[in-house]
Amino acid sequence: MAHGKKYKESYAKIDRTKHYSLEEAVKLLKETATAKFDETVEIAMNLGVDPRHADQMVRGVCELPKGSGRTVRVGVFARDAKADEAKAAGADVVGAEDLLEEVLKGNIDFDRCIATPDMMPLVGRLGKVLGPRGMMPNPKVGTVTPNVGEAVKSAKGGAVEFRVEKAGVIHAGIGKASFSEADIAENVRAFVASVTKAKPTGAKGTFLKQIALSSTMGPGVKVEITSASS
Repeated sequence: MAHGKKYKESYAKIDRTKHYSLEEAVKLLKETATAKFDETVEIAMNLGVDPRHADQMVRGVCELPKGSGRTVRVGVFARDAKADEAKAAGADVVGAEDLLEEVLKGNIDFDRCIATPDMMPLVGRLGKVLGPRGMMPNPKVGTVTPNVGEAVKSAKGGAVEFRVEKAGVIHAGIGKASFSEADIAENVRAFVASVTKAKPTGAKGTFLKQIALSSTMGPGVKVEITSASS
């Protein structure tokens, strides 16, 4: 893949052999985010786990203290008073059987899916549709809950789900390049803390092996683990 002049200039600013302090890494990230749009701040974490084993799966949710900077469309499976609660909290799409039919048709007009516990027998039929998109409601990450109002507000406010991939890597968007350096650093530390808290019982040896930050179009910057964990 051929990179443009701006990327090469950005790449030249980064020492590929160095692990930067979080503050240094964030400063470099902002300097190298040169696209004409507000780039997403992305974090990639290499973990010492093998997710093929059930006792080494890492997943959870992080409440970013400074928000994600993106507009999240929330769909809720609920009935009656709970449906009203979801709507009042700002849910974009609320329904039951009617919403099920729309999703089965491929009309998925939301980024995050929440359901009340009583709706799960219905929502379970959507596993093959929502599962591959990482959108299946799950009590472990707070998306199957009777407190739908709180869950909707959380999703709208910057809650980010994470799940380790096959190679033991977690990847997520945790803000925007337009955020201040302090706000980006605060979100990074919150995300690292959430992943660390989700360490599975089967994880042996070093859990956090490497952390890198990048903007959507920019090069990666390696971060000192101790700096991002403090």
